[in-house]
Amino acid sequence: MFKTGSKIDEVRIDGSLDALRKDLEYYRELNIKVVELPVHGLDAIKNGQLDRKHTERIKGILRDFNFEYSVHCPNPLNLMDRDDPELHLSVFRASLEFARETKSQILVYHSGRFIPEETFPVNGDRRLSSEEEKELLDIEATLLRTLSEEYSDVVICLENARPYLFHSPYCYAERIDALNKQVKRIDRENVRIALDIGHLYMAASFYNFDPLEAVADIGNLIAHTHIHDNFGKAVHHYEKMQTHQLPFGRGDSHMPVGWGEIPVARIISTYIDSYRGMFIMELRSRYFNYVEESMANLEDILAKAASCRRDVQLPEEKRINRALTQ
Repeated sequence: MFKTGSKIDEVRIDGSLDALRKDLEYYRELNIKVVELPVHGLDAIKNGQLDRKHTERIKGILRDFNFEYSVHCPNPLNLMDRDDPELHLSVFRASLEFARETKSQILVYHSGRFIPEETFPVNGDRRLSSEEEKELLDIEATLLRTLSEEYSDVVICLENARPYLFHSPYCYAERIDALNKQVKRIDRENVRIALDIGHLYMAASFYNFDPLEAVADIGNLIAHTHIHDNFGKAVHHYEKMQTHQLPFGRGDSHMPVGWGEIPVARIISTYIDSYRGMFIMELRSRYFNYVEESMANLEDILAKAASCRRDVQLPEEKRINRALTQ
């Protein structure tokens, strides 16, 4: 039985606990089993500290439901930040505390950015030297080793990144091979990969690599999966209006599963045999009314992925059976 579910959209609820409850009630009607909570969308962290009183209010709502939860860190959180690194570290610890308070075993973190998206207009096309990049990778790895030891009951999942025209590579995790190398460098059992299939497809198109081969190389490290759809076309960082991008099939659309061109079943089939994690739909708030359709498409795709995997293994099984009968 696959753990399929949806995120609570941080833009949609915008700190409203009434909106959180309503969305959870709707997910329960859809028979969704797992839900991803945005710690930032719930206003649970303020200036680097967990608001424990507010967290208790959130927990009071969650107790009325029987979901399994994962938690997503604030999007701008960056352990490579050079302007206020102590604040970012505090936000990370607060996110881990929130995961622990909500009994979530998964915390998703956007992998470190050499150049944060928020500074793109300021920094222009500035690139870091290989020595600077290595130093930032070492800083992130050291901090994640420490955090993973402090919170050994939470699996920290580093998410692969989408590319941007003009500013890429701004993040090492645009490339699956580089993300793989960083997770192995950290070398902790509870530091794993959150595979974002939408970001994967965009990066594969942008950097011209095979997404199936890339995922096959990290299958044993994937502990969490985000699923949404797009057409694989990167955009500039300032192109945010979906109504302008959709007609041209551009951008990180976060559309309902099955609406775009991503070969989701083929990608998932590369690691589905050993995978025990969640499949979380990450749809933009504009697609909330299509969560039910997206879930139906996802469940159909997962069945096809499992079947596809069996078909791939069948020739080998036949070979073994022939050998046993000789």
